[in-house]
Amino acid sequence: MTQVRNGRRPIAVADLPAPLTATPADPPAHHVRAALDLRLRALLAHDPGTRVGTDIEDLHQMRVSVRRMRAALKAARPLLDGPWSDGLREELGRLGRALGPVRDLDVLLLRLGGEAASLPTAEQRAAEQLVAALETEREQARAEMLAALEAPRYAALLERLADAIRLPLPTPSATQAQPELVDLVRREAHKLRRNVERAGEHPPDATLHELRIRVKRVRYVGELVLPMLGRPVKRLLQATAVLQEVLGDHQDACVAEERIRGLLDGLGESPDALVVFVAGRLVERERTRAEQKRTEWWAAWEQVRELAADL
Repeated sequence: MTQVRNGRRPIAVADLPAPLTATPADPPAHHVRAALDLRLRALLAHDPGTRVGTDIEDLHQMRVSVRRMRAALKAARPLLDGPWSDGLREELGRLGRALGPVRDLDVLLLRLGGEAASLPTAEQRAAEQLVAALETEREQARAEMLAALEAPRYAALLERLADAIRLPLPTPSATQAQPELVDLVRREAHKLRRNVERAGEHPPDATLHELRIRVKRVRYVGELVLPMLGRPVKRLLQATAVLQEVLGDHQDACVAEERIRGLLDGLGESPDALVVFVAGRLVERERTRAEQKRTEWWAAWEQVRELAADL
């Protein structure tokens, strides 16, 4: 449970002003402010569940909220006071790094648990030996995450975010030219296209992961301009969501394969032969999934490229 410090409880959704909305007539910086408002409310709503840990979806949604706020601040940096937005992004990054390890282990444990359940009984017991090490790792990561959520730094970040939505965001000098919101999403789409062209249709696994990060930036920035541009951006967001899912599935398979190999190495010089066999089966399955996603990503990218060109 969250502690009360200095006689004051941490900020909650009830402490925020009425939810913000953004229309095409509003200045670009207000769209960023509305996006921060939406994501802060989501973060606060999922904070209690993240602490309890009963439903892993709470942590997932809390982490997504942090990522989307960081993405909005990064993309909108030309619209905002640079030091202010950079400082807020840095603090959000620290929070994201505290949440990330537990979420990644949640995904991996759910994945391997499902795979283990499909094995014969004897092999299931062998798989449990592999999973046990991940459970221990998750317990430690969760303890560190909870400590971060109880730290004064987290409470201070929530106050900074609440202050950001209570008043207009700090912007550069009025004499400095500022881009339109659509320019921000066009710029991110251009960066993505340039990176894809450089990577080619059959890049290494690590490059596909980097492209996934670029896709998420296009998607998150597109959410900023959705109230202003409507249908064209909505279609682009749908396409980027598909591409992100394909690349995400590929990355999950690659990570799972790597972690299984690492778990096997951690069993010592003479591991149980059945455990080695089961680990090999699981590695083979993950490699097959990764290769399958490789056959899907280019077609998904071409759809994104076509829709981005219409902005």
